[in-house]
Amino acid sequence: MLSTQTRLRLEDIAARIAGGLNVSFEEMTFIQKWADKHTTARTMLRKARRKAANEYAPEGSLDDFMEKMDLGDPDPSNHLTSESTPEDFFNFFKRNDTDDWRTRD
Repeated sequence: MLSTQTRLRLEDIAARIAGGLNVSFEEMTFIQKWADKHTTARTMLRKARRKAANEYAPEGSLDDFMEKMDLGDPDPSNHLTSESTPEDFFNFFKRNDTDDWRTRD
């Protein structure tokens, strides 16, 4: 459970990330630490990064739908391409150890 003070600080950092404003290294470390351990913080960070990456997603577009449903990874460097081997496919799913649904908050 997040304390009110921690939640407000996380929301402030996430809002600045989403707005494309400067975020200090200490703040990024703080939000990433919480995102690794807490589902709510992870969701805040993922949504902020998606909003920053898709700033101009038109209403009704696929990007807008993905943002509203919180689906997919907002970082294109984490996407599989058609030039992948079976080993790449296996490693793609294996590498998300921190986003394990079996971990508890």
